[in-house]
Amino acid sequence: MIGSKILSVSKYIYLIVFFSLLSGVFYPLIEKGTSANSVVIGVLILFFGLAGAVLVYKASTSEKRQKPYLIAGFSILAIALLLIFAVTGRL
Repeated sequence: MIGSKILSVSKYIYLIVFFSLLSGVFYPLIEKGTSANSVVIGVLILFFGLAGAVLVYKASTSEKRQKPYLIAGFSILAIALLLIFAVTGRL
């Protein structure tokens, strides 16, 4: 029981570290005059994308709630895409 909780927590810690590195956590440390806010926003956008992808995956494995999972998953993915465009200034 405790082993499965430790494994579950370690998966989420791994995802947080991976997304932090993916969104460029070292860039504000290397470059002067940049803030860490962009890293936090990047991690949040990646988590939105992950949540949407998980819901789309759950739609493929669920028989009863396939349609709500698909709608929610693609909606969250669309929100993540809009956030990316907003951050880059293209929206």
